[in-house]
Amino acid sequence: MICPQCGKLIGVGEDKCPFCGAWRPGLYGYAPAMQRWFAGRLDITALIATTCVVLYVAALILQPGEIFRLRGLFSILAPGTQALYQLGMTGGAAWDQGWWWTLLTAIYLHGGLLHIFFNVMWIRNLGPPAVEAYGTARAFLIFSFAGAAGFLVSNLAAGTPSIGASGSIFGLLAALIVYGRKRGSSMLTAQLWQWALIMFVMGFLMSGVNNWAHAGGFAGGWIAAEAMPFSADRREGRLAQFAALLLIALTAVGFVLSFVNVTRILMGA
Repeated sequence: MICPQCGKLIGVGEDKCPFCGAWRPGLYGYAPAMQRWFAGRLDITALIATTCVVLYVAALILQPGEIFRLRGLFSILAPGTQALYQLGMTGGAAWDQGWWWTLLTAIYLHGGLLHIFFNVMWIRNLGPPAVEAYGTARAFLIFSFAGAAGFLVSNLAAGTPSIGASGSIFGLLAALIVYGRKRGSSMLTAQLWQWALIMFVMGFLMSGVNNWAHAGGFAGGWIAAEAMPFSADRREGRLAQFAALLLIALTAVGFVLSFVNVTRILMGA
């Protein structure tokens, strides 16, 4: 196998890498399978987009009476508030209850047809270059950290109920800007800055947009990208891969916790 720390060829059963000293680089034989999974089998962009679509449909099914209550252009096919709380919306009552996991679950929820359409479009556009630049696991860590940071800023600054992947999208933009700057690609960074500025301005021109989450997500993505060691010829470390798997599991558990807690409250009301 290839040592995830130094990139040298080593035996799977090595107690530590003879070149860099990394402890248990083979993870008792599981490391090669995990490396192959992250390197080729896991399409994180498709996973994120599919999760958003599935949860959007689930929210519509949970509260079908709210689907056709139009309150504006961005409320076309909008899920109800109750359903969104059940699936992990953050802010408002969820934040008052101390449900910290909603900082992650709310990333995958959307408030209308146009909301999810534009966010999934941006995820499909920015996800692949982020994966190419940072690797699958680290791109997912940036996406999750940026989204959670955006909602944390929003909850502390405004406290209103909030959903959507836009904070994470701004985080991917920031991470790609950091990547372009480290690679010395001025044209790439200039183009990305233009996109970021246009999106920021549009957020202030449109009603119902969580600009706190946008700003927090951009800052979170920038910090996460700066904190990650950069090397064009270095593979992702096992720490990043473990952290990504842990975040996936934690987010899944968060959906269950929100659904159980909110449903219990509704049944007792």
